[in-house]
Amino acid sequence: MSDIAIVPAPRELTVHDGRWVTADPLGEAVRDVVENLDAAEYRIEITGEGARLTAGSEDALRHAETTYAQLVEAAEPAGGGQVAVPLAHVADAPRFGWRGMMLDVARHFMPKEFVLQIIDVLALHRLNVLHFHLTDDQGWRVEIEAYPRLTEVGAWRAESMVGRMSHGQTEFEYDGTRHGGFYTKADLREIVAYAAERGITVVPEIDLPGHMQAAIAAYPELGNHPDQQLSVRQVWGISDDVLNVNDATVEFVKTVLREVLDIFPGEYVHLGGDECPSVQWAESDEAQKRQAELGLDEPGQLQGWFTAQVAEVLAEEGRRLVGWDEMVETDCPKDAVIMAWRSAQRGEVAAKAGHQVVMAPCESVYFDYYQGDPATEPLAIGGNIPLEKVYDFEVIPAALSDAEKALVIGTQCQIWTEYMEGPEQVGYMLLPRLSAFAERAWGSPKVSYAEFLGRLRPHLERIEALGLNHRPLD
Repeated sequence: MSDIAIVPAPRELTVHDGRWVTADPLGEAVRDVVENLDAAEYRIEITGEGARLTAGSEDALRHAETTYAQLVEAAEPAGGGQVAVPLAHVADAPRFGWRGMMLDVARHFMPKEFVLQIIDVLALHRLNVLHFHLTDDQGWRVEIEAYPRLTEVGAWRAESMVGRMSHGQTEFEYDGTRHGGFYTKADLREIVAYAAERGITVVPEIDLPGHMQAAIAAYPELGNHPDQQLSVRQVWGISDDVLNVNDATVEFVKTVLREVLDIFPGEYVHLGGDECPSVQWAESDEAQKRQAELGLDEPGQLQGWFTAQVAEVLAEEGRRLVGWDEMVETDCPKDAVIMAWRSAQRGEVAAKAGHQVVMAPCESVYFDYYQGDPATEPLAIGGNIPLEKVYDFEVIPAALSDAEKALVIGTQCQIWTEYMEGPEQVGYMLLPRLSAFAERAWGSPKVSYAEFLGRLRPHLERIEALGLNHRPLD
């Protein structure tokens, strides 16, 4: 049905020859949550008598309304302000429970109003998770009342590096412009409520024990060299300055997490766990003493211990720990949900270890990668993930057994913002790749790429109506 622009495409869509003429079809549709459907399922029946939308839950009913509204938009004019809606049957349900997008606001702060726009575009594509990367070496973006310097100091860097960072680079050019910002608790509660009204869960990320230079700049006693005053990191890449493993630092993180849990009521909390160098732990007398007390063979194993200590706060509140795939290598809690980012194969490893997995492989769904010729595209971190490659993404690795495949609970695309200074740049890198990703996350039937483009072209008008920038189609 290439003439009907529905993204993601429903699993089952049958359109009949007849037309139902109405002046206000969405207003006249009967909506109902019914018990004989699974919570994620919905149905749409458009007959000569009218339209009926049924679903197994309120969230699924929202998806029904989104699809129905798109059917109405694609309908033919019938004169007198009316449209001829096609007689149709739609039966639909997502393949995956986790259909997400990660937005990094630590490298470049994004205004609250733009975050709300992002939530709208997620709802348009029937995605249901906003992973909010709130802290990193280059900025701390969440208000914590117990530790005000996290935002007074950690939310601001004096300047940012210019150009793309190269491996091993030691000399940098800077822009001379102070950058920063943070969200108050009231801001974040507004974002959470706005998302919940649209069936979207906000999953906060407090990245630890690495990627913490902004926090250490605010409170030097958290670091392994407490006598040194660090600045909030002004270059990209990985910092060797990680949290120390002292009891006081564990308690600091637990206090932070308790305030975070009070803001974000969802089941999942992301604790990062990626790219954590152990060089400072190897050099620290206190870290070496802790390693010996715990009977650990290598300094890097302290990461698993540290994560387990702070994750106790999550368990106390009945929340689930989510972490990047490095966590599998650090003896992390067995019930941790693993987000496979370094490759699809890392998702295989996590599933074979018995973890639930969210597939987020950099080679397929990292939208900070180029999407065309670097000579004509905005500066990006590298790689090349054009729209068609996103559309061809296979969420579940074929090498998994049926039992292991069942552990893949969903998928997620990522927007890292080192090279995106604001909403215009984010929109260009995100859209319309998000539309292709949404088809794979929903589990829509994979047809030809040309057919997808036929549905996508009119769909771009909906994206523009939300006030978001997007890359033009080639």
